[in-house]
Formats: sequence, structure tokens, C-alpha cells
Amino acid sequence: MAQQPTEGRRGSVVWALVITSVAGFMAALDNLVVTTALPSIRADLGGALEDLEWTVSAYTLTFAVLLMFGAALGDRFGRRRMFLVGLGVFSAASAAAALAPGMGELIAARAVQGVGAAILMPLTLTLLSATVPPERRGMVFGIWGAVNGLAVAAGPLIGGSLTEHISWQWIFWLNVPIGVLLLPLARLRLAESRGPDPRLDVTGTVLASAGLFGIVYALVRGNADGWTSGPVLGGLVGGGVLMALFVRHGIRARNPILPMRLFRSRAFAAVNTASLLMFLGMFGSIFLLSQFLQGVAGYSPTEAGLRMLPWTGMPMIVAPIAGFLSDRVGGRPVVAAGLALQAVGLGWFAVVIEPGVSYAAQVPALIVSGIGMAMYFAPSANIVMGSVLPEEQGIASGANNALREVGGALGVATLAAVFSAQGGYESATRFVDGLTPALWVGASAVAVGALAALLIPGRRAAKAPESASAPPKSLVDATS
Repeated sequence: MAQQPTEGRRGSVVWALVITSVAGFMAALDNLVVTTALPSIRADLGGALEDLEWTVSAYTLTFAVLLMFGAALGDRFGRRRMFLVGLGVFSAASAAAALAPGMGELIAARAVQGVGAAILMPLTLTLLSATVPPERRGMVFGIWGAVNGLAVAAGPLIGGSLTEHISWQWIFWLNVPIGVLLLPLARLRLAESRGPDPRLDVTGTVLASAGLFGIVYALVRGNADGWTSGPVLGGLVGGGVLMALFVRHGIRARNPILPMRLFRSRAFAAVNTASLLMFLGMFGSIFLLSQFLQGVAGYSPTEAGLRMLPWTGMPMIVAPIAGFLSDRVGGRPVVAAGLALQAVGLGWFAVVIEPGVSYAAQVPALIVSGIGMAMYFAPSANIVMGSVLPEEQGIASGANNALREVGGALGVATLAAVFSAQGGYESATRFVDGLTPALWVGASAVAVGALAALLIPGRRAAKAPESASAPPKSLVDATS
């Protein structure tokens, strides 16, 4: 009889891990699953390059700006309850995307998908943390992280396979039965919990959402409307002003969605700058390269997804080694080296890319980029968590995830703007004319990220933001 509580708790942990990991997998998967389907979507629904950009950016933008708001909703109204709401919204929006008769409807459905993902994603870890005993969290969180990493690697391959063998609509239909299955399981198997003193920062959320939308809109429309046109200038100036007001709000408000005081920590500021630039270069490059592999190289969607695996799948192999290195030498050199390798890989692509380039010539660039990405992912979370006080780690983690998504949205918009200014879809040569400078821009952004990573303090110098109570020494030492 004494064993029952232990076995009951073990069962609860397993159920919580399965439910939160599968939900997190779906949300992470939809970041990149659509990339290898873009040529098929364009052929089926029509639309220009800017429509394809919004197909990706509508999801990443709403995901990014509402991520921390979603966590606050869970703290106030109940984490399990809001997890169910987010899962329901995500599943319903997936069905709407699959049924979309045109690009406008698809983009709108993708935006709503991002809303659902922003609510459910941050709550996966808090629900898991509430169920798992502290002594087992390292292992359980490691499994959760591996599943989410697998989603990034598998996204282009799953999207390509479903598009080729069934239809592109099934990259969205896939979410529906999984969501329907998870809803009752989550209701029955997850325990309800709330956070202390929950506050909803509506003002900060509106400022960030409107500001980022204005900037991305201007980047998407710049080449078509002209960079000096009223809508484009209005988007850039208005977006910039709103983001400045967002920063001011983050400094002055009592409970802002993104407390600017966190950026007093040099480690936090540097790793988040590096993260934003890393995702800017990576997302924008994958957006264009996945289209190159199909539209120019002539691969099927499945073949394109498979050929991206040396890049997207490398973290599954290299991340454990990078984590070991980070423990031995600190996170700063590993992150900086990883970003430098990612920049070299993108630059390598820019050098070798041409209409008739063989896949063998692309493999070294894919591998170098993949190793670099893996070296970044492994220690960056440790640096983020180690740069703030224990009670601020939830906010810090949410901020880092949000800035990554913002970087992805800006990357797609920026690199696509460079592409359309220099090239186009008219021929293979024109595509490469646009792709090459876009890749150089992506490589440059990641290289600047590597320089930012060098500003992360070493083990002894790392210091969390000042507070009434100093963090334990182990927290400071974890910063790399």
C-alpha cells in the first residue's frame, strides 16, 4: 500500500510529460513545417512573395508578441484552463488553415494559430513543473526539450512529405486529431495551478504587437510600394515609435510584460541580442533555401526536407556534446563559436549557390550551419536562466523565446525584401540573383550575433540584476 502514492505520482509525471511534450511539439513544428510546402501553396492558392512571407510571419509574430501574455493568462485564470483554451484555438485555427480557399484566409488562420500556440506553449513548462518533483526535473525537462528540438528538425521533412504524398492542407489537418485527443487527456490528467500575483499587461502587449506589425509590414511591402511611399514610411516610423514607447513602458510600469530591468544584466542583454540575430539569419535563410531546393534544384517537397536535415537535424547529434563543452569551458565560447559557424555556413551557401549547383557542393554548408546552430542551442538557455534571479527565471525564459520568434519574423521579412529587390521567381538565374545577397545579409546578422555573444561575461564575471536579495552563487556560476 505504501507504494501506491509513488506509483500514482510517477503516472502523473508520465501523463504530464506526454501531454505537454506533444502539445509543445505541435506548436514548435508549425514554425517551419510550412516552409517546404510554400511552392505548392503558391501554385494552389496563387499569391506573390509577400503572401508567402505572411504565411510564415503571421504565425511567428502573433506567437512572439503574445507568448508572455499567454503565461500571464495562465497565472491569473488557471494554467490548465488556459492550456485547454490555447489548445482548442490552435486546433480550430489549424482546421481553418486547411480549409482556406485563398491566401488571405490562410494568413488569417495562421495568425490565429499563433495566438493559440502563444497561450499553450509557455504553460507546458509550468504545468510540467507543477507535477514533477524537483529532483527529477532535469531529466524530464531534458526530454521535453529534445521533443521540441525534434520538431524543429522534422518540420521541413514532415511538411514536405505530407505535401508531396497527400496535400499541403494535411500539414494543418495533422494538428486537429492530435488536439482533439489531447483536450480530454489534459482535462483529466493535468492538475490545475495558478501563479502568484498575476497581472495582465494589456498596454505592453498592444504596443509590442502594433509596433512589430508596422515594422514587418513595411519590410514586406517596401519593394512593391517603394521605400519612400506613405504606407511603408508610416509602418517604419510608426512601428519604431511604438516600440520606443514599449521600451519606455517596460521601464516605468510596475508589472510590464517585458521588464527592461532584466537588460541591466550584461549576460541577459548579450544572449538575447545574439538570439534575435541568430533567428533572423536562420529563419530568413531557411525560408528562401527551401524554395530554392524545389523551384530551382528541382527536388520534390520530401526530397527538399530530407536534404535540409544535415542543417536542421544536427542539434539532435551535436547538442549533447555542446552541452558537455559548455559545462567544461563555459557557455560564452560555445555560443560565440556556434554563431560564428552558422555565419560561415550561410556565407558558404552564398559563395557556392548557383542554378546548377550540386547537392554535394551544398552539404558542407549545411553541416557547418547545423553544427553552429546546435552549439548555440545547448548553452543559451543556461545563460538566460543564470543571468537573472530565481524568481525572474519564468519571465526571462519567456522573453528569450519571444525575442527568438521576433527574430524569425524579422528575418523572413528582411531577407525576402533583399531577395525581391535583387531577383525574383521569373527564372532560376533570377532566383539565385536574389538569394545570394539575401544569404549574405543573413550571414552578416548571425556574425554580429557572434560578436554580441562575446560580451557575455565569463563564469566569474557573470552577475544577475541587482535586487534586495542576491542570487545564490550556483546561479551566478551557471552563467557562462
